[in-house]
Amino acid sequence: MSVPIVRTVAELRTVVAGWRRSGASVAVVPTMGALHEGHLSLVRAALQKAERVIVTLFVNPKQFNSAADLAAYPQTESQDAAKLASLGAHLLYVPDAEEMYPPGFATTVSVSGVSEGLCGAFRPGHFDGVATVVAKLFLQTGADFAFFGEKDFQQLRLVKRLVQDLDIPITIVHCPTVREGDGLALSSRNARLSPAERTIAPKLPSVLFETADRLARGGPLLETLAEARAAILSAGYREVEYLELRGEVDLQPMTSVHRPARLLVAAWLGDTRLIDNVRTSPFGLTN
Repeated sequence: MSVPIVRTVAELRTVVAGWRRSGASVAVVPTMGALHEGHLSLVRAALQKAERVIVTLFVNPKQFNSAADLAAYPQTESQDAAKLASLGAHLLYVPDAEEMYPPGFATTVSVSGVSEGLCGAFRPGHFDGVATVVAKLFLQTGADFAFFGEKDFQQLRLVKRLVQDLDIPITIVHCPTVREGDGLALSSRNARLSPAERTIAPKLPSVLFETADRLARGGPLLETLAEARAAILSAGYREVEYLELRGEVDLQPMTSVHRPARLLVAAWLGDTRLIDNVRTSPFGLTN
């Protein structure tokens, strides 16, 4: 059994039109490939929600800040297709760069507010690239639902804002971060870690969870975050780009955990940039 693959917007829309004529609901799971269990968990969730599931595979050049980083991104279409076939996904959409951005392409979608700070500060233009490609994928697939993981939390909030502001008729479904047994958030970038770095990597989520708990119990923000940064660096990370407490809905900076929040981090381990986040609420508040 194999998953059908289409590579053009015209082919995609022909398939979806057939599904629509039969009354089927449609979900999309946007990916850049190199699928791991985190991606597959989104596909399983989509299969539970909709009658037809499209997985997109497009390594979007507009969201990379470095040509070397783009070139290094793993290309694993055949392996990805096999994984999706085993789950029962209904279609794999694999456009190339010219299909997505044909000659003369001149439009950029930009979402302010939630895109500012955090990764937005360290990756100029990244979220414009994300917003542009996501808007195109939603319009190309015409899906009813789109599934995203919480690991890229700023991206998730950006996509929700995009859909709300542009009245795109799609429901964004977010799913919890999937972690390894030692706590490390699953990411395609984890494959770049050396064996020695891989043993260090779990210290990041460990510190993150400990810090979130301390803040929820009323720990002083600046002191607590400073100690967390020091712990991450002492574990072997070479740089902490940011470690911040932000409101869960608006991503506004917070000075204490007085409402649901996210503690977000980006740090470099060797030549690999890892991001993560955990939810935190005032101690005793579960919702």
